[in-house]
Amino acid sequence: QVQLVESGGGVVQAGGSLRLSCAASGRTVSNSVMGWFRQAPGKEREFVAAIGWSGGSPDYADSVKGRFAISRDNAKNTVYLQMNSLKPEDTAVYFCGALDSYRRSRSVRDYDYWGQGTQVTVSS
Repeated sequence: QVQLVESGGGVVQAGGSLRLSCAASGRTVSNSVMGWFRQAPGKEREFVAAIGWSGGSPDYADSVKGRFAISRDNAKNTVYLQMNSLKPEDTAVYFCGALDSYRRSRSVRDYDYWGQGTQVTVSS
């Protein structure tokens, strides 16, 4: 079993930055795909970014490409999401997911483990 705990959310003005962290425990996730998703009120959970076990060639949703950066530190069993140039439409609960596969996925259904989420609110 893997437990995931997100942190780093908060309230920020448009144009600001936040860095989210997702700490894994229970076992190593160094061989897992790690993803970030978000869910706004009244909407379905949507893909934001994913990174493979090696950290190379991350995948991003078009809506965040060029503004967000996903990274991982396998020694710390932690994945990060650096969010820059934030917009009000980025407001959501952000979730971290772990997928026991070498193949990245954008699908919520593919992920095996989830954290509880951290709220990000961007004011205009």
